[in-house]
Amino acid sequence: MMNILRQMRIETERLVIRPYREEDLEECFKLMQNKELFKYLDMDVMSFEDYKGLFNWLIDCYKIGFDGDFKYSFNITMKESGTHIGWCGIGGVEFEHNQKEIFYLIGREYWGKGYAKEASAALLDYGFNVIGVNEIVGLCKPENIASKKVLENLGLKFRYMVEGLPKEFDFYNGEPFYSLTKEEYLQKT
Repeated sequence: MMNILRQMRIETERLVIRPYREEDLEECFKLMQNKELFKYLDMDVMSFEDYKGLFNWLIDCYKIGFDGDFKYSFNITMKESGTHIGWCGIGGVEFEHNQKEIFYLIGREYWGKGYAKEASAALLDYGFNVIGVNEIVGLCKPENIASKKVLENLGLKFRYMVEGLPKEFDFYNGEPFYSLTKEEYLQKT
């Protein structure tokens, strides 16, 4: 499994989506130092040592098979320059690991250029056609208009508002829950 993921390389018009490599650590850490990126996330700016631990965990996740409780995160770079501009991924929702969500983060200086949608559309295809998931979900804070727009532009449909989760998952209460089934995706493409 690790080899399939390690060799994964998705190219879009402007981007390359690929697994993290050890040499990406410094560049990824630098991007993650902007506090504004965490406005809608359940995490914050980290020290280098804490980030290194997270980064190594992300790489270790590539060892988990498609039939396991995976959380894959991938590096997004500009095709022409190789510059790291963010990340995207697919994996178990924090409060329901059987549901696989698509997630993304684009560096502040790259906002408003359609990179989140471009990367996520390619990853959606990978999730359905390579990983083999039957449904992909998306969550975001209601006030995160940009992410909401990305999910809707990808074809994910609003299903319900997340409510009633236990205290440990309270961060997600009040978020709109979007999803797209493989069948819906195939009809659309």
